[in-house]
Amino acid sequence: MIQKVVRKSNLNNKQSVKDDLSYWLSRPAEERVATVDYLRRQYYGSTEGLQRIARVIQRA
Repeated sequence: MIQKVVRKSNLNNKQSVKDDLSYWLSRPAEERVATVDYLRRQYYGSTEGLQRIARVIQRA
C-alpha cells in the first residue's frame, strides 16, 4: 500500500524548488507526462476532442 505524504513549505524557499526539481527529474518520462496530463484534466476538465471552429472572412 502506498502511504500518502503531505509536506507544506514556503514557495520562496529555493531549497524546496531544488528538491522538487530533483524529484521530478528522478521520475521516468512516462510518469512525468502522465502527471502533467492529470493536472491538465483537473484544471481544464475532460475534453473528448479538439474543438473545431471555422471562420469565414469576406475580403473586399
